[in-house]
Amino acid sequence: MDWWHTQISSPYYFLVLGVIFFIAAVASTCTGKTYGRYGRGLASRTKEPTDFWWTVAIYYIGGVCFIGYFLYRVS
Repeated sequence: MDWWHTQISSPYYFLVLGVIFFIAAVASTCTGKTYGRYGRGLASRTKEPTDFWWTVAIYYIGGVCFIGYFLYRVS
């Protein structure tokens, strides 16, 4: 049971989530398409710029927050 608790409380999950969010943000910025909010499919940079940039900004902020929390936990 102790092994299970150490795996769940590991701070590396925050690093993995942060990297996933950051990669999604960079990929969305490069391709010009990202998943739309509320499951509406893909949001394009040219057709729906407001939805696109809000979603990409949330990805970047989420990545920075998760990586920052990881660094806080390990230090």
